[in-house]
Amino acid sequence: MNGSNPKIKLNGFNNLTKSLSCSIYEICWTNCAQQQQAYQAFINRKYNAQQLTQVLRKVVEVIGANVLNIALQDYEPQGASVTALIEEKATADLELDTQARPGPIPTSVVSHLDKSHICVHTYPESHPTNGINTFRADIEVSTCGLISPLKALNFLIHSFDADVVTLDYRVRGFTRDIDGKKHYIDHDIHSIQNFLTEDIHQQYQMLDVNVFQENLFHTKLMKNQNETPMNRFNFSKDRSANILDNKEAESVKKLLKRERQEIFYGRNIEE
Repeated sequence: MNGSNPKIKLNGFNNLTKSLSCSIYEICWTNCAQQQQAYQAFINRKYNAQQLTQVLRKVVEVIGANVLNIALQDYEPQGASVTALIEEKATADLELDTQARPGPIPTSVVSHLDKSHICVHTYPESHPTNGINTFRADIEVSTCGLISPLKALNFLIHSFDADVVTLDYRVRGFTRDIDGKKHYIDHDIHSIQNFLTEDIHQQYQMLDVNVFQENLFHTKLMKNQNETPMNRFNFSKDRSANILDNKEAESVKKLLKRERQEIFYGRNIEE
C-alpha cells in the first residue's frame, strides 16, 4: 500500500503491528565524586517514574490513544520503568495516513488506537575514572491498527536533551484486503529520517541501515555541536570547581566527543 493508491478495503481489522524502539543518550562530565553523586541525584529527580509517566501520557496524546493502565517502578540506587497499555476509541472519520512526513509536537489529538503499549526503562551509568556520565532511556511504542508510532518521534527526541539517538522501526505481520490478498505494510517509508522535523535534521548527523524487503528501518543520530567542557547541569555549589584551563577544557571536549562517537558507531575508540 502507498499514498498514491486508492484506499484499499480491508477484510476486517488491520492486523499489522508497528513497533518503534528508541535509545536516547544524554552525556555529561563531572569533575569529582561529589559532582557525580549530585548528577545521579539530579537524574533520579528528572527521570523518576512519575516524571516518565507524564512523558508517556503525552506520547499517548501525540499518537492518538487512550490509556488503559499504567505500571511504574523506581529502582535503587537509580533507574526507573514505566509501561502503559493503550486502547483504540472508535472514530467514524478515521483514515490511514500513508505519507512519510514528520509527526507533530502537539498539544492534543483525538484517540483511536487498540491493543498496544508504550514502555520506558532508564539506565544511568558512569565511567569509573574519567568523569563521563551517560544516561540512557529505552522507549518502545508498539501499535496496531491505523495509528503509527512514528508520530511520536519528534516529541520524544525533544523531550530529552539527547546527544545520541538510535531508532528502530519494524512492521510485523500482514493484513488482508477484501479479495484475500496479504499486505505487509500500509504506508510509505524509505527512511525514518523522513519523519523527523527540520530542526532535528539541522542539529544531528544521521546514518541509516535499512532492510527494505523485511520492513526493517534503523537510523542513528549524533549531535553535531561540540559539547561544552563544563558540567552541563552545574552541580557544584562552588562555581570555581567548574573553571578549567585550556588544556583541561580540550581534554574534556575530547572525552565527550569520543563518548558520543563510540555510542553512535557502536564500538570502542582507542586513544
